[in-house]
Amino acid sequence: MTELKRRPVTFGILIITTFVFMAIQIFRFGDTTSGVTIFEFGGLYGLFLKYDPSQLWRLVTPVFVHIGWQHFLFNLLAIYIVGQLAEQIWGSWRFLLLYILSGIMGNVFTLLLTPDVVAAGASTAIFGVFASIVVVGYFGRSPYLKQMGQSYQALIVVNLIFNLFMPNVGIVGHLGGLVGGLLAAVCLPTVIEKQMFQTWQRLLAGGIYLILVVGMILLAL
Repeated sequence: MTELKRRPVTFGILIITTFVFMAIQIFRFGDTTSGVTIFEFGGLYGLFLKYDPSQLWRLVTPVFVHIGWQHFLFNLLAIYIVGQLAEQIWGSWRFLLLYILSGIMGNVFTLLLTPDVVAAGASTAIFGVFASIVVVGYFGRSPYLKQMGQSYQALIVVNLIFNLFMPNVGIVGHLGGLVGGLLAAVCLPTVIEKQMFQTWQRLLAGGIYLILVVGMILLAL
């Protein structure tokens, strides 16, 4: 209960993600790999968004939807580990914003570059959080942040290499998540070092994020 109070966003994400996956189990009798099912429960299918742009909310919802037990359990563990660390670094609400912004950027990359794929999963947001920790580790003065940054830099490289040999993994979304997390890390001040970046740097990163997201959506649609 104490951990829940200290890291409410991390556990909130875990609860919502589990609820969605269990709902698929109940209402679709365990069919968690069908493209139709994933789309019905909030997955992203770029070609459909071209047909109906009013469903741009699907750039957010895929981070809570997972394809099969392995995908679900792996990402749940990753959220539990990296989420608590990131929530400690940024605080609860900034961590939530970081998570969502990373997921959106990853899904926008997927929309533009692989529109014929039904995509879902928290990996876009998770990779964004990885990238954010690397950024604050590189630019921060705290030895703790620097150590974490180096660890997650290696983790990103290893995961991307594995992605190359796993055809069913959306590496495009992961790369987009990395870009989103990098920009969000500059925009959002940490609890540990609030003055890590100057105001103009934060505004520049925020502007680049908006230009990328809006520009890619317009190109895709």
